[in-house]
Amino acid sequence: MLTWKDIMRFTVNGNPKPQQRIEKTESEWKLQLTPEQFRITRLKGTEPAHSGDLCTAYDSGKYNCVCCDAPLFDATIKFSSGTGWPSFTQPITKNAIQYERDISYGMIRVEVMCNTCDAHLGHVFPDGPAPSGLRYCINSESMRLKKEKKDD
Repeated sequence: MLTWKDIMRFTVNGNPKPQQRIEKTESEWKLQLTPEQFRITRLKGTEPAHSGDLCTAYDSGKYNCVCCDAPLFDATIKFSSGTGWPSFTQPITKNAIQYERDISYGMIRVEVMCNTCDAHLGHVFPDGPAPSGLRYCINSESMRLKKEKKDD
């Protein structure tokens, strides 16, 4: 289980190596993504609070990167943080996410990105629930929920 100390170490010493890397040109990303997805994932934007479709989704499944389809979070670790963005306590694997210190807008935060394709996802904070204390605050537009199929 990752902790805030682990996150801080990643921002200073480097991120875990991803399973694979996917790199595309800006033009290729623009062809693949909606304008809003492009603005958020490739230009480090954010969606307005409480506006994303995945904010209130609690179906079983995996939350994958909208850009490269890499698994990022499992629905079992999603929780309602009241912040207006989907929130998670842990990534699906230690190397699914990359972390970077973000000092924009007069704040000190930790940006989280897809470790496979560098898509901006959101930020992580040390104010989440036990046992990890982490809150990954993620833009709905940066993910796609792959629902688990129920056995008939």
